[in-house]
Amino acid sequence: MGTALQSQRNRSYAIIGTGAIGGFYGAKLQQAGFEVHFLLHRDYQFVRDRGLRVDSAWGDFTLDSLNVYNDVHQMPPCDGVIVALKTTQNFLLPTLLPPVLKESGAVLMLQNGLGNEEAIAPMVGNAHILGGLCFICSNKVAAGHIHHLDYGAITLGEYAPDYQPLGITAILRDIAGDLETAGIPIQFAEDLLLARWKKLVWNIPYNGLSVVLNARTDEIMKHEYTRLLSEQLMREVVAIAAAYGREIPESFIQKMLDHTAKMKPYITSMKLDYDYQRDLEIESIVGNPLQAAIAKQVPVPKIAMLYAQLNFINTRIKAQTPLPTSQ
Repeated sequence: MGTALQSQRNRSYAIIGTGAIGGFYGAKLQQAGFEVHFLLHRDYQFVRDRGLRVDSAWGDFTLDSLNVYNDVHQMPPCDGVIVALKTTQNFLLPTLLPPVLKESGAVLMLQNGLGNEEAIAPMVGNAHILGGLCFICSNKVAAGHIHHLDYGAITLGEYAPDYQPLGITAILRDIAGDLETAGIPIQFAEDLLLARWKKLVWNIPYNGLSVVLNARTDEIMKHEYTRLLSEQLMREVVAIAAAYGREIPESFIQKMLDHTAKMKPYITSMKLDYDYQRDLEIESIVGNPLQAAIAKQVPVPKIAMLYAQLNFINTRIKAQTPLPTSQ
């Protein structure tokens, strides 16, 4: 693997995907004094002219001067690259990643779902690959404007081929130290695959059901049948994880149910994409876990039904056919 990254605060970061997640964490890093380079698309001219506004539960701030780009070839190679694109845009990564990543650097995948680290491994040479699981309520509400509602912790783990557990590595500590300097709470995952399955225990039911039911998390949890359905979906995720040697205890399911019931009313990322008629992150969040279940012959009928329903809805979105209103 690559050599150790530079000393703290001398590291440079590139943000690929300056939205609700990448924009927030990138802005926090710049606010803490790190050199940060932001790749933007639709918001490029706006942010270049007016800066980036962050309304945050941790304190509002605005960055008036940023390093912003709409072309990766104009960006300098950086020590750390934070990928916060929607996974539906991951087909762009072979073009976006290599120009902005130093050979001895690290890529941090702040994305939902399963298999994202494995997919980029052929693109990054000897660079380290880290997975980050964000527990955050943050939305992009307008051009150059991010609204961070609550939470913000990241669970970090380093990727190895076949998701073999690596423990807490030096690179992991380096990147975690930078994020903590920026005020971001960090937890370590000695086993990245286990951490991914734990996140899917929440993401599959609530992202999926929020679209299929057209509901916020609090609405799902208040109704006895949909609360039960959430739990049943969680149990199917736990069964797949067990087939891959990752044990998730019963107490974790109850913790996720109780925590979600107490959360502020929240619109999931997939529901926001549905509301704005954007391509849904179905494959990484639901499809890849479903394929993992099929490979191990684990019966997951509810996940399979959810996957079929989401694909039906997404086909309509892609065709830009207005969804009918209920009578």
